[in-house]
Amino acid sequence: MISSLLVANRGEIACRVFRTCAELGIRTVAVHSDADEHALHTRVADTAVRLPGATPAETYLRGDLIVRAAVAAGADAVHPGYGFLAENAGFARAVLDAGLVWIGPPPRAVEAMASKTRAKELMGVRPLHDVTEADLPVLVKAAAGGGGRGMRIVRRLEDLDAELAAARAEALSAFGDGEVFVEPYLGGEAGGRHVEVQVLADTHGTVWTLGTRDCSLQRRHQKVVEEAPAPGLPADTEREVRESAVRAARAVDYTGAGTVEFLVAGGRAHFLEMNTRLQVEHPVTEAVFGVDLVALQIRVAEGHALDAEPPPARGHAVEARLYAEDPARDWAPQTGTLHRLSVPGVRLDTGYGDGDTVGVHYDPLLAKAVAHAPTRAEALRKLAGALERAVVHGPVTNRDLLVRSLRHEEFATGRMDTGFYDRHLAELTAPAPDPYAPLAAALADAHGRSRFGGWRNVPSQPQVKRYLMAGEEHEVRYRHSRTGPVPDALGVRVVHADARLVVLEVGGVRRRYEIARYGDRVHAGPTALTALPRFPDPVVQRLPGSLLAPMPGTVVRVADELAVGDAVRAGQPLLWLEAMKMEHKISAPVTGTLSALHAAPGRQVEVGALLAVVEATREDQ
Repeated sequence: MISSLLVANRGEIACRVFRTCAELGIRTVAVHSDADEHALHTRVADTAVRLPGATPAETYLRGDLIVRAAVAAGADAVHPGYGFLAENAGFARAVLDAGLVWIGPPPRAVEAMASKTRAKELMGVRPLHDVTEADLPVLVKAAAGGGGRGMRIVRRLEDLDAELAAARAEALSAFGDGEVFVEPYLGGEAGGRHVEVQVLADTHGTVWTLGTRDCSLQRRHQKVVEEAPAPGLPADTEREVRESAVRAARAVDYTGAGTVEFLVAGGRAHFLEMNTRLQVEHPVTEAVFGVDLVALQIRVAEGHALDAEPPPARGHAVEARLYAEDPARDWAPQTGTLHRLSVPGVRLDTGYGDGDTVGVHYDPLLAKAVAHAPTRAEALRKLAGALERAVVHGPVTNRDLLVRSLRHEEFATGRMDTGFYDRHLAELTAPAPDPYAPLAAALADAHGRSRFGGWRNVPSQPQVKRYLMAGEEHEVRYRHSRTGPVPDALGVRVVHADARLVVLEVGGVRRRYEIARYGDRVHAGPTALTALPRFPDPVVQRLPGSLLAPMPGTVVRVADELAVGDAVRAGQPLLWLEAMKMEHKISAPVTGTLSALHAAPGRQVEVGALLAVVEATREDQ
């Protein structure tokens, strides 16, 4: 029996495994980088061991340090979570060689399936070796790991070499393995759906398939919304993918939890890969089948047999991933303090607590919200409503995108595919500011600064507040009175106002705003605003053609032989930033001459930092 378990991971998945361990009476051990010293997963574990350094390569990808930590902490077993070393056969062997229990499949099964190239060959699918124009578009894909890292769509043959290099660099940073391969691209405009099957196998020959999941809503090949079961899947297609999943598991004598993924397009199910680990989206399967997959992983690792058949499925479940990112700015990751996070009424798996810092080194996933209901329509409604009422104070997130996605007619009717965001991102991210939120923020601020009720025998001078909302400046005017501030806006009555709550009546309808302020950042209900100074400082002028860092991160590469004075064309990649385990390409904004280059590999930059300047040619000015 396992009595102490180390999770070789961080954040949400570490906290999720620890929760099950606590219910089973198993002692828990966390590992953490220096950046994660005070992270939630270190606080909820019974014991925590430091991995010196901040980057994944220095810490969570160092299998030798993790095994040493497990032995030093007296752990019996190691759970890899997902990402990092979860699909690294060498790490699995090192755990077993140290006399520890590995919560996962045998290393030989990990080895056979963790490399997507070998997995495809095992399932009779061959990658492309010599790419021609006729093969385009193609997908460059990391052989190890997942989560969209090390993946690039290539539509022009001349871009292939550069995208191969970028994918290798990203895969090496995320998984410690730079191997990539090329395959036909079947997603996006081809109308493919991402469908997967959850498998669970024991050491006694039993293999369960726990239904299907649909994970078609993706950005940058990383899933955003997942659900179980996959809606509208023809019976023969469902039977085909489940049989293929069992065949894949038996082909490598698989044990433990795993997922077999397919792209369903043109009436056919195309094998993509087998993930030899727990998936991020496993909670939807748990909700539908009423099981705890982590507990079952542990039972299988202890040698227990599964029942002959899995429990029956019940209802429908949907999961939405809440990311610290700005979908309207090319999904740019965001950092800062997460002051408060609350999503009532649904299951919430998170690796953050109120007041924690969202840093630059790791994935921007804040939490996963999961709703379960008797029908798909009810589950969608429940999850959308919970996210709409959620309190998320801190960095910009994709919360509004998630709510709109769940209510979008194409998704609600089950007609989505992997090109959903390619088609609908503009409408899903179009600003829809609340015109009364700045007024509510101003009234709350006025209450906090004034002593209402003091009688005045002269009229109050108008007060002016300025806020930035959805990228636009809004000005609010009001006057002080004996009963409190009175807005200049016509048709608006102040029902209640204090520093934390403002209730306005507009056209006979009451609007309630809970107010929270963190420095110059103000949250009026679900609307985030930035309070602007009364007398703004002079704006620092930037030269036309300036390339500013869209996010905090590290410069990982500069285009080969790029130097000041070089001629560049609009759209030409000049340098690459790494932030939150993803590489972000920075391209020339115009055709012209590189007149300044401040970026260098290894340099840490903050958002808005000047990276380079391209002086446009006369005709482009």
